[in-house]
Amino acid sequence: MDIALSGAFWGQRATGSGQYLHTLLEALLEAAPEHRYRVYVPSNATPESAPPGVEVVPLRLPKKERYADLAKLWFEQWALPQACRRDGFALLHVPYFAPILDTRLLRPVVTIHDVIPLLLPAYRGSWRIRAYLRLVCAAARRARLILTDSRAAARDIQTLLRIPPERLRVIHLAADVRYRPPDPSAIAALKARFQLPSEYLLYLGGFDRRKNIPELLQAYAAARASGGEMIPLVIAGRLPAQDTLFTPNPRRLAHELGLEGHVLFTGWVEEEDKPALYAGAWAFLFPSRYEGFGLPVLEAISCGTPAVVAGGSSLEEVAGPAALVVPPNDVPALAEAIRRIVFEKETRARLAAATQAQAARFSLREMALKTLQAYQEALT
Repeated sequence: MDIALSGAFWGQRATGSGQYLHTLLEALLEAAPEHRYRVYVPSNATPESAPPGVEVVPLRLPKKERYADLAKLWFEQWALPQACRRDGFALLHVPYFAPILDTRLLRPVVTIHDVIPLLLPAYRGSWRIRAYLRLVCAAARRARLILTDSRAAARDIQTLLRIPPERLRVIHLAADVRYRPPDPSAIAALKARFQLPSEYLLYLGGFDRRKNIPELLQAYAAARASGGEMIPLVIAGRLPAQDTLFTPNPRRLAHELGLEGHVLFTGWVEEEDKPALYAGAWAFLFPSRYEGFGLPVLEAISCGTPAVVAGGSSLEEVAGPAALVVPPNDVPALAEAIRRIVFEKETRARLAAATQAQAARFSLREMALKTLQAYQEALT
């Protein structure tokens, strides 16, 4: 097969869409190196070497400054389909929610990781974002196939975009091979370097309002107030640049709750440090109110660490028997789950014992093979 992919997020491995693009390409090359892979990238894309077997072709963006705001739209809806037709590629995979409207001579496949802007009004932003959202929703209905990361996301796509189920394919994501239980010496070295306690609970992720960090801190404060020796909570990730309603600063929230000295902030954590950080925790706390998949949860259980997650989206699908599930936004239930993790050794051991079998259900090879099968279906 000749396979073209949109590289709008080329070189942006710190973003979910960029990580997916690069991980998928590496998995496809490992599973089926015989195919031809070409990635079209914007001319201003972050430089990154392509793996052997992948062609990277830059597409020129408009140079005039008055068109700068339209550069993304220009790349997605004009330059990309034009290049595919010019170069003889019938199959085009757009690996994020930006399918093409013009499908002449093309068989577009799009990955929609989630429909958060359709479910949560705070994520719809300005009128420009809302107009863009209407465009990509209309384009999604023209796609040959839509891939998504979970059954929960597929349910929402089917309902909100009115996509018939026969055009949807659920292809679970998979954690990078680095996510596995590390050697104890690596955990000890990381704790020393980050000055972490020997025992801790962990949150790692973003800080936008959907992640429920205020609720997590309130629940942790309530769990502490209920008595017993509570272990510290470590919060990892780049803190918000501004303290807003959309991205509340967790340092301020922790101070207001009297949690200084009990909640520790690491800041940004490099990918190579994450396995030891996960593995050193008693549990990974991820009460996000909505996720299309929730890769951090899979990374944590792949490292042998049980989780506490919010139900209602994909997280319980990913975590399975390796997690306690609480209703989203339910602070008392989350506080009780935290206490169970800390004070019920048997519960913690039971969840930890389920982590490896649950993590093994998600593999990069299976992700690649199912994606290749979708490509074949799109071409028939």
